[in-house]
Order: sequence, then structure tokens, then C-alpha cells
Amino acid sequence: MKIVTTPMCEEIVKLAGIEDYAVNKFPDKEDGDFAILLSESKVEMDCLAIKINTPSQIFESIREVSKLTGHELDDDEIAGFFEDYGILKKYLNSDFKRQINVKVYSEFLKDIVRDMGFNIVSSNFDHVIYPDYLKDRVEETENLVEIASHNSISKNPFEKAELRYGILENLI
Repeated sequence: MKIVTTPMCEEIVKLAGIEDYAVNKFPDKEDGDFAILLSESKVEMDCLAIKINTPSQIFESIREVSKLTGHELDDDEIAGFFEDYGILKKYLNSDFKRQINVKVYSEFLKDIVRDMGFNIVSSNFDHVIYPDYLKDRVEETENLVEIASHNSISKNPFEKAELRYGILENLI
């Protein structure tokens, strides 16, 4: 079986133990049998769609991809990948609740702010959180928090999440 993954998912594929794969931003353009890609993406071939916005999503994605190898990684093995990422370790198995109301302009950011315990509201908010690609659509002018999107940030999901969580931790 020839596996194809996107650049955004390659680190998960490597950590899960898959060694023989191709990387292509457009998996259907590759001669492959099975794709591993972000859940927002669509392909014609059989695939495993994963989410990698939050620490728990990264954790579960590594677990699911490792099942394809015939050697599913256990919790301790997967948790070891988080050792160098203090902020992510903090949120990996947490259930934070905060009294901070935020308006959020994208679905992937909603995953993150929910994970961090913020309250998502549409009015009476303390901050407006939006991805860089929606900057021109933000109507508010105060308490804005811009977060780097997929294309303007590291492809490594740990580094990407650590940066995003670090920015949002400054609101606490």
C-alpha cells in the first residue's frame, strides 16, 4: 500500500512509525493508495482524515496513524513526543475553565480556545481572535489577537500549536 500525506501531516506520519510514504500537497496527484491528510481536505482515494490543532487532537492523530503500522503506539510512547513542549503538555490532559469571553473567527481556532477553557461568545467579549488570513474581515477594532494560519507557520504540529497556545496564554 502506497501512502501519501500532505506536508502538514508529515510529522504525524513519521512519529507514528510510517517510513515509506510520499508527500504531496495534493495527494490525488500522487500515485497512491491511501492518503493521510487534514480533516478539512478532500481526496478521491481512501484516506484517514486527522485534526492537529490541539494537543489532544495531535495525540489521537498519532495513535490513529500508528494503527496503520500494525504497532499501535501506547499512551506513554505518544506522551513522550510532548516532552519538549511545555505549553502543550499543560493542556494535553486538562479541563480548564476561564472567565474570559472571546469572539472567534474560524473553526480551527475555536478548537484551540475551547481546549484552553475560554468562553466563545458573539457579544460582550474581552478579545477577538482571528487567523491572519481573515484580517480584512474582522469588524472589531480593539482587543484583537491575530493567530498565524496553516500556511504562514511551521509545518510541525507541535511547534505550530505551541506558538498558537503561547499567544493565547498571554490573554490569561
